[in-house]
Amino acid sequence: MTSKQKPRFGIDIDGTITTPDTLIPHINKQYKTNIVLDDVIEYDFLSAFPHPVDRKEFAKWFKENEAYMYSVSTIAHDAQSILTAWQHTYELFYISARDLSVLEITHKWFKENRVPFHHIELIGSHDKLEIAKKHNVEVFFEDKHDNAVMLAEELKIPVLLFDTPYNRKPAPTNVVRIKTWHEANYWIQKHYE
Repeated sequence: MTSKQKPRFGIDIDGTITTPDTLIPHINKQYKTNIVLDDVIEYDFLSAFPHPVDRKEFAKWFKENEAYMYSVSTIAHDAQSILTAWQHTYELFYISARDLSVLEITHKWFKENRVPFHHIELIGSHDKLEIAKKHNVEVFFEDKHDNAVMLAEELKIPVLLFDTPYNRKPAPTNVVRIKTWHEANYWIQKHYE
């Protein structure tokens, strides 16, 4: 007798498991700005700056500080308890644009925050389509608008898009806009239980 495979969820990390504003205090401190999440209306922190910033300089600063920033990232409200409740019913596959160089820091953060996982894949790019396809994810949890649309359209799966000021463009019907992990949990219960 074979057991039915558990539904597999693809889950982004930054802005999904972590709060979407978690990097802002670090950016504000470095660049002496007062950006808040509502200022970030594109998936690009530099678009919210009151003054021009050299993109190469920002990228260099970010690369030098990303491990620390990820290590102290704030977990999204209720993410831990809901993911813990899901861990025996669903396979939790985290697929992130983070670079492989921060894999150890990422694993440590998951353990410190008691976030369950079955697999973590850091791909160093925002193009998650091939990885999501390879792992046969049935639902994806994302905060980046174009990723959500691409995954929903190409894989014909529902994508739960965590609502933020930077992802408010129109989306296809299988991109489901949610505000909280409780809304995510409600959607999953309605469609999977």
